[in-house]
Amino acid sequence: MTAWSDRLFLHLTEAVAALGYWGVAIGMAVESANIPLPSEIILPFGGFLVSQGHLSFWGVVLAGTIGGTVGSSVSYFIGSVGGRPLVLRYGRYVGLGPEKLDLADHWFARYGEATVFLTRLLPVVRTFISLPAGISRMNFKRFVVYTFAGSLIWSIALTYVGVVLGENWHELKPWFHRLDVVVVTLLAAAGLLWWWRFCR
Repeated sequence: MTAWSDRLFLHLTEAVAALGYWGVAIGMAVESANIPLPSEIILPFGGFLVSQGHLSFWGVVLAGTIGGTVGSSVSYFIGSVGGRPLVLRYGRYVGLGPEKLDLADHWFARYGEATVFLTRLLPVVRTFISLPAGISRMNFKRFVVYTFAGSLIWSIALTYVGVVLGENWHELKPWFHRLDVVVVTLLAAAGLLWWWRFCR
């Protein structure tokens, strides 16, 4: 990892350790508002604190889910009020270029409102999908329901990873961005198993 990412790692873990559930919630809200803080650090570290008896599993999950929903709602209103021109003008300052917005637009156009739920489980797109949802003026109540449900699953998965790894969770530092792929694969496998048992 670079010196910059090492500092980010240190500051995030210190904030979560000091603030507990509030640290998890604030961190996830910031990430979901399209400011690049990785949930792959916040939630697994919360899981580590669970394994040490400092926090409860469902407390961390709920904090992450509520934080993600609040941050996503901020992004929704930015898209709703400012529209695509505002996002394109200022998005580059938080790592949101035209390519990422086009990708989110593509998912939203292809799968409709269910995209808000589905993309919460996918790398990159999950934090940006709120903007096209706001730009298209998706029903806000449905947006919140889909966002909460997707964020809940994501929070459970990443917190559980931290609990299982315990004090060894920090060994994943070089793999944080790849952790998305692992979690998505596990979620996809669980979905296929459920479909195989109940829907075929």
